[in-house]
Amino acid sequence: MKVLIINGSPRKAGNTDIALKEMETTFAAQGIETETVQIGNRDIRGCIACETCFQTGKCVFNDIVNDLAPKFEAADGLVIASPVYYASANATLIACLDRLFFSTHFDKTMKVGASVVVARRGGCSATFDELNKYFTMTNMPIVSSQYWNSVHGREKGEAEQDVEGLQTMRMLAKNMSFLMKAIALAKETYEFPVPEARQRTNFIR
Repeated sequence: MKVLIINGSPRKAGNTDIALKEMETTFAAQGIETETVQIGNRDIRGCIACETCFQTGKCVFNDIVNDLAPKFEAADGLVIASPVYYASANATLIACLDRLFFSTHFDKTMKVGASVVVARRGGCSATFDELNKYFTMTNMPIVSSQYWNSVHGREKGEAEQDVEGLQTMRMLAKNMSFLMKAIALAKETYEFPVPEARQRTNFIR
């Protein structure tokens, strides 16, 4: 089984990376393969809702987003991680996720999702909720831990002092490993829920 990890931090070996390394080590112990892609330092523009992807099967802007698409499709789980900026995720990560989720039309049902947030002090809950919305609109179960999936630290390396936060990351990876394995096992016995034809409405009709 495999997990794709998208690191939205622009800083190499920063506090977000420390949180994710804790997860990577735990995943390895659980027999789960991981691939981490750092995109926070990339030049990624936002979605313009041109819907070209419905004709071509990929985003019109040919950058890292199109490289991530097949990795996402092949993965059993997705972890998205971000530092907190103004009680929100890194704008580069949001631009990437908007286009990644909009331009990929494969079925994401029962791929397991987890979000990780890192902050000096505040804004973790708002960012955590923001990132989880990508999962809730694509039939992706969200994995939880013993606390909200957050780690604290400002200066480089300070996250290593957040023993509770790192423990939360380990439990998150353990729970995610279990959930992915449980879903794979359930596939052998049960069918996925049959989707209904989408009903798209506007508020005025």
